[in-house]
Amino acid sequence: MSTDFPAAARETVRTRILALAAALATVAAGLALRAAGTGSVPKYGGDALYTVLLMALVVAAAPRLSPPRAAAAALAVSWAVEFLQLSGIPAELSRRSVLARLVLGSSFNTPDLLWYAAGAAAGLFLYGAYRNR
Repeated sequence: MSTDFPAAARETVRTRILALAAALATVAAGLALRAAGTGSVPKYGGDALYTVLLMALVVAAAPRLSPPRAAAAALAVSWAVEFLQLSGIPAELSRRSVLARLVLGSSFNTPDLLWYAAGAAAGLFLYGAYRNR
């Protein structure tokens, strides 16, 4: 019996490691974008990166998921969090915690939905390119 991992298992581990590295790089990019500017660029760029981050986490959790399904899952979570903001719960939590403000936001903003879709499209492109290499 061989002690080597089968090729499929090695690819799964590799995909998870790269997805986690992408998640860390995305967080770094988001923090840099936030620190570097003011106005709409950091705001909406951060929205897109939020969905890219969620997609990286989805891929890390389920590395065999197809790129369209991973992008759809990340977009669904992004939109769910945005619509949750209509309830006021994230705003209340955001007043108490910086982490909650970063993860949940505080107030509903319709253009955010478009920027989450842009992030899902970027993640779909990048993950699709990786899977088709």
